[in-house]
Amino acid sequence: MKPFQYATALSPAGARELAGEDGAYLAGGNDLLALMKEYLVEPRILVNIKSLPGLNRVKPGAKVWTLGAGVTVAELEDHEGVKKVFPGLQQAAAEVGSRQIRNVATLGGNLAQHSRCWYYRHRDILCLKRGGDTCYARHGENKYHSLFTGNTCISPVVSNLSVALTALEATVLVQRGDEQKRMTLKELYARAWDNPTAHNSLEPGDLILAVEIPVRGGSSAYLQASEKSAFDWALVSCAVAGRVKGGTITGARIVLGAVSPMPYEAAAANDSLEGKSLDAETAARAADLVLARAHAQAQNGYKIPIARALIQRSLLQLKAQS
Repeated sequence: MKPFQYATALSPAGARELAGEDGAYLAGGNDLLALMKEYLVEPRILVNIKSLPGLNRVKPGAKVWTLGAGVTVAELEDHEGVKKVFPGLQQAAAEVGSRQIRNVATLGGNLAQHSRCWYYRHRDILCLKRGGDTCYARHGENKYHSLFTGNTCISPVVSNLSVALTALEATVLVQRGDEQKRMTLKELYARAWDNPTAHNSLEPGDLILAVEIPVRGGSSAYLQASEKSAFDWALVSCAVAGRVKGGTITGARIVLGAVSPMPYEAAAANDSLEGKSLDAETAARAADLVLARAHAQAQNGYKIPIARALIQRSLLQLKAQS
């Protein structure tokens, strides 16, 4: 780890000014410090943002809930209001790492974390995502990699919360320069779809301030499959949201995680559910549409049947909640 400066910010604008173009923001630090130890990032200054006003608050509302970027994953897991209004988000939070990690990991950090691809994380390998010319996973160890991508890199997004928040049609509030910008979750990760070196669409110095979730009167669910029963990354995850009344679903959103550089959804699958009776047959048809363009690598074809099962189970869980 190279030497760095350290400062505490008291306002978003102050944090942005301190960080400049070559600093980094420190909250939980789970991902950042690991990257620094491996010399994958070398910030000139670490800006402590834990004291920024409002970043650690959950603000319920009749139309919109606002979650500060500094809210810990454990607080989302334990919050009774979140569990009642956005059960899929609470379920996603409960699957992040261990309880010890969730106690310090933050919402903003979970959304902004870097790739977990072992080729990217290896200090001696200059892969495509680090500015090289080869995605070594394509013809190497790709058991945990993407089924969908818009570029040569097949490293998937691993943020549980991004998958649930995409299904909930959340908006991310970002401090960019002197202004605050709102981005959908799709916009937050869109650059990673097209650009192999990008982890998300954040620019140097951008700071996630909060996430806003609209209250739409429906419900949500999240499921994931992992190799271990606890404290493990998802092999595949699935979040769904929608309104089910009298067995009929409207406003459906199906989102997959760990299969693409961004939370993945297919508009055709969502549209196929609109106004339909939510049963096993309808759920199976939607799953087929989500996975229609899946492209398996040599070692990750197993993800397709897992994704199909998770989609069907999460949709039927949505029905059970109605």
